[in-house]
Amino acid sequence: MIYLDNNATTKLAPEVREAILPWLADSYGNPSAGYRLGKASRKAIEEAREKVAALIGAEPQEIVFTSGGTESNNTAIRSALQLRPERKGFLTTSVEHSAVDEVAKFFDQTGYDVTLNPVDSQGRLDLETWKATCASDELAIASLIWANNETGVLSPVGEAAAIAAESDVYFHTDAVQAIGKVPVSVRDHPIHALSISAHKLHGPKGIGALYLNRHARFETQALGGGQENERRSGTENVPGIVGFGVAAELALANLDKMNAIAAMRDRFEKALIEAIEGVEINGAIDSRLPNTSNLYFPGVDGEGLLILLDEAGICCSPGSACSTGAVKPSRIIKAMGHSPARARSSVRFSFSRLNHEDEIAPAVEAIRAAVSKLRVVMPSGGSRVVGGPR
Repeated sequence: MIYLDNNATTKLAPEVREAILPWLADSYGNPSAGYRLGKASRKAIEEAREKVAALIGAEPQEIVFTSGGTESNNTAIRSALQLRPERKGFLTTSVEHSAVDEVAKFFDQTGYDVTLNPVDSQGRLDLETWKATCASDELAIASLIWANNETGVLSPVGEAAAIAAESDVYFHTDAVQAIGKVPVSVRDHPIHALSISAHKLHGPKGIGALYLNRHARFETQALGGGQENERRSGTENVPGIVGFGVAAELALANLDKMNAIAAMRDRFEKALIEAIEGVEINGAIDSRLPNTSNLYFPGVDGEGLLILLDEAGICCSPGSACSTGAVKPSRIIKAMGHSPARARSSVRFSFSRLNHEDEIAPAVEAIRAAVSKLRVVMPSGGSRVVGGPR
């Protein structure tokens, strides 16, 4: 198997797995307990908090552990809206992850004025439009994805956050795909809240974090026993948190490897463009994550390509992994102004530090063979592979 779907999830790092195991066995104390078994869990949590904070240049007390990126996004947005009930404006973009996009749809249907700023054909945000929207006295929150999960296109987070700050607007960024792939420091920009997920950087699933600027107000969403300094009640996921801490430490130590990953990704793209007629890159080539490649294969159905590549042992994705298994034309590609046909014919490949140079040639050959087969069987780019799911 050649795994090229690291934006969907990553393989658990061996160091993370080893760190987790004791906390699944004999070190099972409740972190809120006053005896030694519980105090050991509490100490492990705080050590992990320090490691996650270091990854983004935060203070440990600014890190709140959650169940993942989706909860972090929901929590940040709902808190911001509750803090200023007199303001009914919610600004985001047309290319957010579903964990923000669906929240925006919900509030749009419940009386809020939701604005989705557009992007151009390369997935780039127009800051002038962003600035004009931020000027509204009714705006409570502005939420901008740091790096798009499908195209890898990087947003101008620093500029967007500064514009929001000038208008006294709460600023949140979904940095789930960016953390561990590009340098991120919350001290460089006026950010109130930032979302992280461990399983995107070789950590365990079901654990994430929400950075909350120590100078910003926050409205607790989960009431109960007062865990996480009364910001998220519920007994902590100690094994997950410990694993997240180790994954964060490894991600920070391996940031310098991202240039090599970008070079590997670029060679992969070059080989495919040379081997397959008409292949194009979706998104701004000079402003994207170093590991992400979203490619358009004209005349090829993305779902059919996914099926053939799966049979060949290549793991990739036709779009976001958060679509309950359904393959639909990419909402992100369409939001960039491209046709539904292009959206259906686009596939995402994403690398990590666990990929190797010797995987490029066999992956390219498998993709070339699959595209050739599909173009013969379904030359106009149909909806399914012959013999495949109906």
